[in-house]
Amino acid sequence: MKKVAPDVKLGKEVVLNDFINLYGCTIGDGTRIGPFVEVQKNAFIGKNCKIQSHTFICEGVTIEDEVFVGHGVMFINDKLPSATNESGGLQTDADWEVIPTVVKKGASIGSNATLMCGITIGERAVVGAGSVVTSDVPARAIAAGNPAKIIRNR
Repeated sequence: MKKVAPDVKLGKEVVLNDFINLYGCTIGDGTRIGPFVEVQKNAFIGKNCKIQSHTFICEGVTIEDEVFVGHGVMFINDKLPSATNESGGLQTDADWEVIPTVVKKGASIGSNATLMCGITIGERAVVGAGSVVTSDVPARAIAAGNPAKIIRNR
């Protein structure tokens, strides 16, 4: 079962596996989306990307062309999440601000990595599996750990 909302913009030859949830997002030509992936509104995925299973791509995330996103990768778009607003009611879109994240062309994100918001992963950079990325990763750098640190360049 695929849940693809009518407001999703799909490029040519996009491959969508079962058990996905896409709404209000854009997916570029030739990209493959694995099972159990959610892509929220106002998220953008470029051309020829590979998004592996169990990944969550939230509002405010931009993934450029030719990016690999491993299994179970989590993107975050809020540094101070809360269920309720100041008056105790459930939060709405008006109660918080999306903090964007950018993954540049050709980058690779390893399985089970968590990417905090407000960061940029540089062109052809690599984020190691299980890493927690709290700051920018420069182009062609390899970062790993918790918090992720640059361990070498490609």
